[in-house]
Amino acid sequence: MSGPLHGYRVIDVTSMVSGPLATMMLADQGAEVIKIENPAGGDLTRLAPNRQGGLSAAFLNNNRNKRSVTLDLKHDRGREVFLRLVASADVFVQNFRPGVAGRMGIGEEALRRVAPEIVYVSISGFGEHGPYATQPVYDPLIQALSGLTTIQAGSDERRPRLVRTILPDKLTGVTAAQAITAALLARARGGHGQHVKVSMLGAVVAFLWSSDMGGQTFVEHEISQQHAASFIDLVYETADGYVSVAVQSDREWKALARALDHPEWLEDQRFATPAQRHENIDDRLALTQEALRPLRAEHCLARLRQAGVPCAPVLTRSEMIRHPQITGNEIILESDHPRAGRLRQAAPPAQFSRDTADLRRGAPVLGEDTDAVLGEHGYSPSEITRLREAGALGRS
Repeated sequence: MSGPLHGYRVIDVTSMVSGPLATMMLADQGAEVIKIENPAGGDLTRLAPNRQGGLSAAFLNNNRNKRSVTLDLKHDRGREVFLRLVASADVFVQNFRPGVAGRMGIGEEALRRVAPEIVYVSISGFGEHGPYATQPVYDPLIQALSGLTTIQAGSDERRPRLVRTILPDKLTGVTAAQAITAALLARARGGHGQHVKVSMLGAVVAFLWSSDMGGQTFVEHEISQQHAASFIDLVYETADGYVSVAVQSDREWKALARALDHPEWLEDQRFATPAQRHENIDDRLALTQEALRPLRAEHCLARLRQAGVPCAPVLTRSEMIRHPQITGNEIILESDHPRAGRLRQAAPPAQFSRDTADLRRGAPVLGEDTDAVLGEHGYSPSEITRLREAGALGRS
């Protein structure tokens, strides 16, 4: 057995990031994921730049541990094959715009006729209702509508700013994967297969609420204009690089002052309590910056760590992959892909004491598993040939 989800079968018709990331997490944890792709080109991320061996990094990093089957779902015989695959599956995941799956003949009602207890998963952008429900969506639009861009700006008065990574897409994938396992658990405990709906907009708003929406929490007592406590990041310049230092408690504040040889900070009434340190945050952070600027990064980090002050170096992506904290925890794995060559990827983040979440195979070439998967579902070689000749499948 490999992975806690070993024995579960997932049919995945998603593309881009949110859906493929969700199903890759399930695949990493042992589920068999069959990725159904259009024979004309498959997942759009296959066409992304930064390629090797005909495979893009974007596709490789969201589709490992999956099998690829090409089916034309607009073709009657293609849909027949698809429904036979679905009949043996536990989970189906799609991320078309609301209403599209139904028009294609692969909506929940159609699938339940062949798989009554399947967990049917719909991932959408704006959600299934409201004026934007059927509109095209990309990550920046969700950042804008959710309020994330104004939070990133630091204040409602500042120009909104995008987070420089596709946070809504990836967060939605993680949310969907968790919801799928919850639905499978409910079914295993005697329940039924159900329809799980996850929107990018809903996932991001829920994500923000735990820490960024306090001003909107008390009904009829909302804060109309969100002001910044400070525009200074907790990133400090040193003589040869950048470090991050963050202190919260009285103990940490005292440790910082002593480690940087500034005991007079402890006599300054502006910083006497956590509340006063927050009120005078700009003054406090400016003093910290001035104390750190003449020091070399490794030297000041060593002093701070010895004093018990929370701190870390600020790393570039290329520095991060080689840092001893990363390598010591095996957070990044290397593997050989038959087409793309030697790959470096993030390890599955959740580790299990009794099961293995691992990399069994790299992301598939378009349609490479079509014949094998169809054979496992009862199709003979001659039947597969006829399906291909009829246009229901892609090339082998």
